Amino acid sequence: MCMLMANLQEMTILRSWREQKIMLKWRFPNLSDEDFAFEQEDRESMLTKLGNKLNKTRAELESLFMEIQLY
Repeated sequence: MCMLMANLQEMTILRSWREQKIMLKWRFPNLSDEDFAFEQEDRESMLTKLGNKLNKTRAELESLFMEIQLY
């Protein structure tokens, strides 16, 4: 399991996935619903796509998801 997934699983989730998507789309207008599409077993692929589209490393994505929990 990659470090990002391990840390995301350990993080206390305060917001629904729907809320998180809305907040990310607001912060990064170039994201679309298609960027968040994934099957349960293919979450890794979605995170890779998001990282590539936003030009973010795994650590930066992890920080971004943690930050969203604090809004």
